[in-house]
Amino acid sequence: MSETKNNKQVTAPSPLERGGERPTTLKALKKTGYQSKSIKDELRDNLVEKIKNKDTVFVGVHGYENTVIPELERAILSRHNINLLGLRGQAKTRLARLMLNLLDEYIPIVEGSEVNDDPFKPISRYAIELIKEQGDATPISWLHRSERFAEKLATPDVTVADIIGDVDPIKAANLKLSYADDRVIHYGMIPRANRCIFVINELPDLQARIQVALFNILQEGDIQIRGFKLRLPLDIQFLFTANPEDYTNRGSIVTPLKDRIGSQILTHYPENIETARLITAQESRLVENQKETVIVPDLARDLLEQIVFEARNSEYIDAKSGVSARLSITAFENLLSTAERRALITGDEKTTLRLSDFLGVIPAITGKVELVYEGEQEGAAVVAYNLIGEAVKSLFETYFPKIEKLKKQNEDTPYDNIVSWFFNQEEGFELADDLRDKTYKSILDHISPLDDLLGEYQPNLNKQDSYFIKEFVLWALAEFKLLSKNRISKSTQFKDPYGSFINGL
Repeated sequence: MSETKNNKQVTAPSPLERGGERPTTLKALKKTGYQSKSIKDELRDNLVEKIKNKDTVFVGVHGYENTVIPELERAILSRHNINLLGLRGQAKTRLARLMLNLLDEYIPIVEGSEVNDDPFKPISRYAIELIKEQGDATPISWLHRSERFAEKLATPDVTVADIIGDVDPIKAANLKLSYADDRVIHYGMIPRANRCIFVINELPDLQARIQVALFNILQEGDIQIRGFKLRLPLDIQFLFTANPEDYTNRGSIVTPLKDRIGSQILTHYPENIETARLITAQESRLVENQKETVIVPDLARDLLEQIVFEARNSEYIDAKSGVSARLSITAFENLLSTAERRALITGDEKTTLRLSDFLGVIPAITGKVELVYEGEQEGAAVVAYNLIGEAVKSLFETYFPKIEKLKKQNEDTPYDNIVSWFFNQEEGFELADDLRDKTYKSILDHISPLDDLLGEYQPNLNKQDSYFIKEFVLWALAEFKLLSKNRISKSTQFKDPYGSFINGL
């Protein structure tokens, strides 16, 4: 039905678009004016509308606004099958799942169909015969967009029968059918995902003979099962994910299959700390009590992300394997749990995060990095501990003056008074891990030159964050060799590096 408005032909909305009841028979469906379309056209049309309306399509994905997402949108507009190529922890699977938002909320299917037959374009023998038999009375059911997503992790044990289909001898026996009858076929995952988004994760891990079985499906849209001459023009949006490391270590994508994938899109890690912080804050699973108990200074959040950046550049960590964004997420959870545990032990209702709490993130680091030979020699825990030190050094100069490796004779530096204070401490200075907040602050307040340094270079600093910054300064001076730092049981000891030697003399 259409009407004229301002000399333009305007199509009136169908009952479905007006929010009417969904029809349950083929005849009622025809009356609505519903027009079927392929899934690629469906994705394209809905994306066009979202772009016109300035809607965010891939909600919750940060750092890809000017790189991956525009390329992905171009691929969808081109109606391509897509391969997302990138290291682990780069939101490849999340992007695939978010494509569901571009599907219509509901689509009609022939009721009882195994392959989600379109009532206007049935492809299975079951649907064709049912429509031929019942005509306009053919029952229709509706498939929600959430049910139009199928996912398979490529593993060595995947078979053609799993993803394409096979002959089912039990069905043949029950229905008393010959093996020459196509009704004995049991459809695999891909035919059952007709009119859906189908994702194969870690595509290179799929055996080459299985990849070959995908050729016809991608190009012609048909399948072959045990010699049956089936012509099933499947309507599927394929999306693959792959890790570049897989091409050399475990497998590869066979060339003819790569040729049939329309767009290959490269993903990447966050390019700056601000983006990484957004991802960590969004993805970390914290208990409400942790948020209330532990106060997290801004510098602590930056330092956590900087550790991950240092890991990606470390000579001891395999860069080809990558350092997943999940590292910072789990490390942040560990970090808050470390501070929470201390508060539970000491009886403090609230506690501020300390730099020594970062030792609690070491298990999160060691489990998520692949070490090269030199890293194995050092040991995973040592490499992780050193990453914390490197992160402290990298961020220090954004808060305080640079520490030069060499200085002129008699030249003063902003850190001389702090070093002198430690020179006069014969027994050194120690910060235990399980100190109550009040005691911890009191001990740091004894180092009066720290207050002078913060007053000069960080005058607007929040009082609550100042103690984390003070400890941060001590760690940085130790990393730059102006102080010595030793880990003793459950405490960290700071000393003047030469004071104890001279006093001994």
